[in-house]
Amino acid sequence: MNIVILAAGQGKRMKSALPKVLQTLAGKPLLQHVLTTALSLQGKQAKTGPIIVVGHGAADVKEFLVNASKEDSGFRKVTTVLQAEQKGTGHALLQALSKLDVQEPTLVLYGDVPLTSKKTLAKLAKLADGIRGQDSALALLTQDLTNPTGYGRIVRDADGSVREIVEEKDATSEQKAIKEINTGIMVLPTNSLKKWLKALSSSNSQSEYYLTDVIAMAVTAGVPIRTTQADEEFETIGVNSRDQLASLERTHQLSIANQLMDAGVSLADPARIDVRGTLECGTDVFIDVGCVFEGCVTLAAGTKIGPYCVIRNSVIGKNVSIHAFSHIDGAKVGNQSLIGPYARLRLGADLANDVHIGNFVEVKNSKIAANSKANHLAYVGDSIVGSRVNIGAGTITCNYDGVNKHQTIIEDDVFIGSDTQLVAPVRVGRGATLGAGTTLTKDAPPNQLTVSRVKQISLPWERPVKQEKKIAVKKTTTKKAVAKKIIKGKK
Repeated sequence: MNIVILAAGQGKRMKSALPKVLQTLAGKPLLQHVLTTALSLQGKQAKTGPIIVVGHGAADVKEFLVNASKEDSGFRKVTTVLQAEQKGTGHALLQALSKLDVQEPTLVLYGDVPLTSKKTLAKLAKLADGIRGQDSALALLTQDLTNPTGYGRIVRDADGSVREIVEEKDATSEQKAIKEINTGIMVLPTNSLKKWLKALSSSNSQSEYYLTDVIAMAVTAGVPIRTTQADEEFETIGVNSRDQLASLERTHQLSIANQLMDAGVSLADPARIDVRGTLECGTDVFIDVGCVFEGCVTLAAGTKIGPYCVIRNSVIGKNVSIHAFSHIDGAKVGNQSLIGPYARLRLGADLANDVHIGNFVEVKNSKIAANSKANHLAYVGDSIVGSRVNIGAGTITCNYDGVNKHQTIIEDDVFIGSDTQLVAPVRVGRGATLGAGTTLTKDAPPNQLTVSRVKQISLPWERPVKQEKKIAVKKTTTKKAVAKKIIKGKK
């Protein structure tokens, strides 16, 4: 099946330098949502991918495709054609005509209608299946809306068959009362489509070539027109303004929240969660308000996420407690671990079971073995930490020399006192104790106390006393006083 995605519009109401199809929904550009669905519909066996009609911001859209193809090889199949002048949807599809396989039907999608599901599109495509070429049916996705304002209306004959689509600006008051609207998404017989597109006229209020005019042509040609509707209304909603984008974002997030709850997840408030990627949860997971999940996140059974946490591309084990305002990015957290509040796990943080990372502790590119803890104000970077290690408050691994990163190794059963600096590369032996305030520049031997401090001294001392500020009073001579002096002088 040919798939053409129309993505040439400017989106003036967005008032943005960014093309409308690159505005983000759930952390991804609108166009990426559409492309991902289209590619899954075609399947990995497809030799060619969707065709995108670009126009306004074409260079930005092409740059997005290049970057997206680095993460998903499917995007490399995508080709683009340019609509230099935006003269309507029919004119846009005409630009892709030479790239279409006439023996296959053509599915038309829109870069600003991001949430149409694969299930809905597969159902639509099936309506046009079975026959190729001119005898194929035309399948049309419609939707019944309580408020159809702004959409083209589906006009049917007395027997219920589709007669035409009338755009709202060209509709009569009777036609505007129709609730069934055209979503613009359709599957067309490509052989007939070639003739229909070339016969389009711009004699309408917008002076544009409407793709919807091919419906009347199909009726005249005797081509069957079959319709279906999406399971969810939001699947057919397009984005033209920032308020529509925000509204669709909340609708989408609420849909995700309902799916999570159906799967056994407890949400403190379904209206206050943002999933910008994929979130997989085990049973009895609890998520408090204001949490954001980005990329691919897995939360195992029994895990509890406190309010206002941000978790990105991470795997969290069973029965983990992540307290408020913690940020986790590219990390693994073992079962029964305690994180936060205000903790930060950066890329490469790999925590085993029952690890405690407390408030204002940052871990980066480090492995921490079971039953170890850093409960307060510490930085652990480029390190390997053993089991049952206690890292005191104010401890940092000095891993960067200004050019290169170096590793710190802390073996099992080590106790590190508060305010300790470990200047990498350095190793702390098993069972060692580092006294508070130590600056470690050499390996610490196992099972010994290592201390590095200046000698403590006491000196006679008289504490300074705060002096009172002297306020300068400026003498002023009034006119009255001057007059008195003059009179006195005369006497």
